Amino acid sequence: MAKRDYYEVLGVSRDATAEEIKKAYRKLARQYHPDANKDDPNAEEKFKEIAEAYDVLSDPQKRARYDQFGHADGQGQWGFGFGNNADFGGFGGFGTGFGDIFDMFFGSGMGAREQRRTPQRGADLRYDLEISFEEAAFGLETEIKVPRMEKCSACNGTGAKAGTQPKTCPTCQGTGQVQYVRNTALGRFVSVRTCEACGGEGHIIETPCPECRGKGRTQKVRTIQVKIPPGVDTGSRIRIAGEGEAGTLGGPPGDLYVFIQVRPHKYFKRRDSDVIYDLEISFTQAALGDEVEVPTLDGPVVLKIPEGTQTGTSFRLRKRGFPNLRGFGRGDQHVRIIVKTPTNLTPRQRELLKEFARLSEEKDSGKSSGEKMDSKSEKKAEGKGEQKGFFERMKDTFGI
Repeated sequence: MAKRDYYEVLGVSRDATAEEIKKAYRKLARQYHPDANKDDPNAEEKFKEIAEAYDVLSDPQKRARYDQFGHADGQGQWGFGFGNNADFGGFGGFGTGFGDIFDMFFGSGMGAREQRRTPQRGADLRYDLEISFEEAAFGLETEIKVPRMEKCSACNGTGAKAGTQPKTCPTCQGTGQVQYVRNTALGRFVSVRTCEACGGEGHIIETPCPECRGKGRTQKVRTIQVKIPPGVDTGSRIRIAGEGEAGTLGGPPGDLYVFIQVRPHKYFKRRDSDVIYDLEISFTQAALGDEVEVPTLDGPVVLKIPEGTQTGTSFRLRKRGFPNLRGFGRGDQHVRIIVKTPTNLTPRQRELLKEFARLSEEKDSGKSSGEKMDSKSEKKAEGKGEQKGFFERMKDTFGI
């Protein structure tokens, strides 16, 4: 029976790329593999045909010869064949594709070779550190205690008792792998698996270290110096290389990550690199002005409150904020004014406020009549003290 064209078998065009050929092969191999398709009596023959086509078309040299001579040159020269005497342990007759198909159906037990256990990097660790508002602003150096797995000092990480050494595994001869041979209708298959006797390590510990019980690592609490840079905030992360858990089989240690949590301040709030401070002042301080002491991260400073300051007014104190964590300079401190409304007034205070309100009304009505005064009469009234300014009248009212 004449062989079908290999491109036709895989359902691809003659200019198909290597990736398109591989994709088509995998799809058909899944469909017609005898272990996956038990309902089709011809599945095995179709699978052989698909594998043969892929073996040729996946190899650039074989494909070039096939494109030039077709099956005439390929008869008996492709190095391909099935049968009970065929040795597929290395999958040499199938190119790379036959290993792929066993990966799909059998996993690491058939097509893929399991690797001997190799040195593994230690796990990374996380440590949550809470600091004050001021420490976040100016930085600090502190010590933290971190529980972690470290290389056992008694056996130096070998896992064997002091004075002894691990021995080569007799089952796998130190390779960490064992080969298993399986004869099937498709031929003889060789699978490589992790050695169960040594767990893939290639050696056996006959006399385990009593300190680590043969693990090579022990749990310890290590004191580590941590330097917190100025300007950090909640969520900032500091990496300390090599201070994580010890690796296994001689692998490098992991890293330690310190996550920062900043405690809220009693007075200050933070906005990026700026500090916000709400300052409460009295009604008279807002109206008449004053000089008040304001706390900052660097200590108290005197702030001048102008006359007539309103609630919500903000004053800026330059370079009194946080250092810029990723640059130069410092932020500012913003002082937001909150004018307190008097409560629980005494009778005398009520009387004075009413007097103030009356004088304010007179001022407003005087301003209306003043619009009718000529400039000469206005100057005469000012000279005699008959009309006073708002703050002068307030001082008179409250006796300030």
